[in-house]
Amino acid sequence: MTIVELKTELLQHCQKQVDLRYSKIKQTIADIEESLLEEAKSSSGDKHETGRAMLQIDRENAGRQLQEIEKIVLFLKKIDVKATSDYARLGSLVYTDRFTYFISLSIGTIPIGKTDYLCVALNSPVGLLISGKVKGDEFTLNGIVYKITSVN
Repeated sequence: MTIVELKTELLQHCQKQVDLRYSKIKQTIADIEESLLEEAKSSSGDKHETGRAMLQIDRENAGRQLQEIEKIVLFLKKIDVKATSDYARLGSLVYTDRFTYFISLSIGTIPIGKTDYLCVALNSPVGLLISGKVKGDEFTLNGIVYKITSVN
């Protein structure tokens, strides 16, 4: 598997995670709107108004989450898997003497073949430590020194 194919597969895993979260939030919004319609048909009174207010708050929160997901979708589109660089940056595969990192989103470990790849965000603690580093550089995380063996 080439580096571009590997990065493409890792990016697709990230996209699937975002798509799943997007679908869940859209369903949550649909459920809240359905509940709001049911509340509108319900009897009036303080209990009714409180229930409606709570549903409105839930809807606003879900709306904010949806906006965040939409930002992440746009962010993922910025990752160019064909781009190469000597230094670690967004979309880079960073090989260390302990782990291999894909700088994208913080979604955890993705196994491909016999290797586990850690997907980390550029602004995550490890992403910040790796960013801008080149082959041969070292960084320390939780008292452990990691040596970068390759950047693709």
